[in-house]
Amino acid sequence: MIGQNIKYLRNKHKYSQQELADKLAVPRSSLSDYERGHTQVSIEGLIRLSDIFDVSIDDLLKTNLSHRDLEIIRNKELRVLAISVDADNNSNIELVETKAEAGYLESFADPEYIRDLPKISFPNIPQGTYRGFEIRGDSMLPMEPGSIVICAYVEHLRDIKNDKTYVVISKSEGVVYKRVRNDHTHSRLVLISDNESYLPYTIRYEEIGEIWQYYCHLGFSDSKLTFNHMLEEKIHDIQRKLTEVHQVVVKPAK
Repeated sequence: MIGQNIKYLRNKHKYSQQELADKLAVPRSSLSDYERGHTQVSIEGLIRLSDIFDVSIDDLLKTNLSHRDLEIIRNKELRVLAISVDADNNSNIELVETKAEAGYLESFADPEYIRDLPKISFPNIPQGTYRGFEIRGDSMLPMEPGSIVICAYVEHLRDIKNDKTYVVISKSEGVVYKRVRNDHTHSRLVLISDNESYLPYTIRYEEIGEIWQYYCHLGFSDSKLTFNHMLEEKIHDIQRKLTEVHQVVVKPAK
């Protein structure tokens, strides 16, 4: 573990290799070899590392210290949530891209998997636990496919607010972004698309792995063009229905 731990601690404390090498009184090339596991660290070096980073020698040798930046949130209703924190102990915003969705469904409670997800930052975001999800499909127009939705973690099902939008994680439906209504009577959620072409459907509480409430989103196309396209689709659909009604009402004489 020593090589991994030296590199991790150096990056966490924002030391360059040269800066840490100077503190250890060794050449930069020697420090590089330590981090790559090519050279053993001397007893004197271990003592200096222990003093510099305020970490026991035993932990330097035997513990993967990067795991200390991984926290687990547990509650009785939803499953285990793994999160990671930065050097200042602030929660990172991990990004779940569409291509990573299958892996996320299998590993969203695995701290090491979460640690390796790409990270994004967002200025002046309120205190809390956030995650970013790339949206696919057109069920939530006018939000265009490819947008990234930044969401806050929901700890309890009772905290769900009707007709607000959420990312819901489940084995049966995958990662979906929907408007939600909480049906306490039947212990289920009703998931509703903003695109009326998609019918609402339900998911039972026990199927839910995680729920994240919409906070904001990042779009990458002209929203006006997207809205105009959606409007054209609706007008086209209305015209089609009117044509069908006209054909039924105005039947040709026999």
